[in-house]
Amino acid sequence: MTLCPRCAHDTVGRLATSPVPGVWDVLQCRRCLYTWRTTEPARRTRRDAYPDVFKLTADDLAAAIEVPAIPPLRTTS
Repeated sequence: MTLCPRCAHDTVGRLATSPVPGVWDVLQCRRCLYTWRTTEPARRTRRDAYPDVFKLTADDLAAAIEVPAIPPLRTTS
């Protein structure tokens, strides 16, 4: 089972797969939306190696004020 390195949630989905089978996958946590490629170093892909200062809990996520909005695209004049 794959856990999210950032929030330890156990529901992780596959967003993309390498065109060369078995080389890498891009995974995303369904709770905190953290996204990583399986070929990244352990500090980005494994909960036990993820920096403590960046780890989140379910309570941290519930108390978050908001997820920053993506600004509108600029138009060319």
